[in-house]
Amino acid sequence: MNSSTPFSLRIFVADGDPDGLRLVERSNWIGKAVIFPRSLLPMVKKRDEFNQTGVYLLLGPREDGEGEKLYIGEGDPVRPRLERHYAQKDFWNRAVFFVAGQGQLNKAHVQFLESRLIQLAKSAKRFPLDNGNQPTEPTLSEADRADMQVFLENMLGMLPVLGINAFEQLAEVKTVTPNVLLTCKGKGVTASGYEATQGFVVKEGSQAMGETAPSMQQHVRGMFDLREDLIERGVLQLEGNCYRFTQDYAFSSPSTAAAVVLGRSANGRIEWKDGQGRTLKELQSLDSEGAARE
Repeated sequence: MNSSTPFSLRIFVADGDPDGLRLVERSNWIGKAVIFPRSLLPMVKKRDEFNQTGVYLLLGPREDGEGEKLYIGEGDPVRPRLERHYAQKDFWNRAVFFVAGQGQLNKAHVQFLESRLIQLAKSAKRFPLDNGNQPTEPTLSEADRADMQVFLENMLGMLPVLGINAFEQLAEVKTVTPNVLLTCKGKGVTASGYEATQGFVVKEGSQAMGETAPSMQQHVRGMFDLREDLIERGVLQLEGNCYRFTQDYAFSSPSTAAAVVLGRSANGRIEWKDGQGRTLKELQSLDSEGAARE
């Protein structure tokens, strides 16, 4: 879904607060993104955008563990759905929804967008979903389907810029240092990975310890819970006495990646090493020294 075509975004901070209500428009596109923190919904819901048909994302911290979870929905219009979630869903603390000009989107259009976004999020396995079921994709005419595919691609291009990486497949991620493949080794397991624009990527086929150290659950509970979640979602699959990564997976940091692989607290800058045995810390120091001499 990612495109290499450059584009620009225009962000309007409606109330002067960079963390408040923001309206985001993309060059040469009919759509618009509306972003706001949960606490502002009672104050901003009277805006025209909230009375339009759209597709929305709710994001908030997971109860235990690293990162966020996600809910995807649609509304015709979005306002009553968001009001219901404000009253009934506790986890989310920010929302973004996409609308278009008056009459540009209808109920079937946003049902299509909702269904495709849920499919993509499940495939990417980057965020746990709060959605219970996979909605049925509606029947659209060939022309409407083509239009909504373009709308979807524009959304997917914008979302990472807005800090939401829930839908990206790791095969599409460009590495920062593509020539440096690092390994992390434990008792009977070996993992390989690299630094990328979205964090530290552990490659498909890498191994992880079959059991965690007793101290992991107590001292680095977030990483323990993340590992359990990856097992539940099938990113880690048991093979013999260890787990195997069934896909490339991006972690927020080398240390989180190393902890999941080794089943214990770990300093990723020390645990990840290149083919010559140099640690990530040493490699970064060399890069820094080289940049200083230039």
